[in-house]
Amino acid sequence: MTFHSKIDSSFLRFILAAILFIAAVSFLPLLFDDAPFSAVVIVTTTFLVTAALILWVTFDIRYVFLEQHLLVKAGPFRSRIPYGSILKVAPTRDIFTGYRLLSSRDALELINNTTMFGTVKISPENQEAFLAELKKRCPDVKLDEKTR
Repeated sequence: MTFHSKIDSSFLRFILAAILFIAAVSFLPLLFDDAPFSAVVIVTTTFLVTAALILWVTFDIRYVFLEQHLLVKAGPFRSRIPYGSILKVAPTRDIFTGYRLLSSRDALELINNTTMFGTVKISPENQEAFLAELKKRCPDVKLDEKTR
């Protein structure tokens, strides 16, 4: 079963602002300097690759329930979290710190003993269905009172 990430308009504005900032930092110096064509090509290519990676990571976020583990994917980044390692699920609004594969402030924090920081922040579009599926596959998981 696959769940996609919820996307907030504020998160979209943040990503757009980041891409516009990167564009400004990349291209404004070329306007004030008589840059050779090769420099324009290199800067343009670097900007396009960077923007594509940001957009890929932002819009290709999925949470896939597999037989033995939860697969959390964001673009090229993936984490496999065995169901037995998930200890607790709690709501969180802190989306700027820690290991996060999300695009919404309406997020869940999966506390586990597998990932690097011991938590993964995610934002499934349908949290109730996600939690019900997680509870089926991981019956011992503790749900924070606010997630029920």
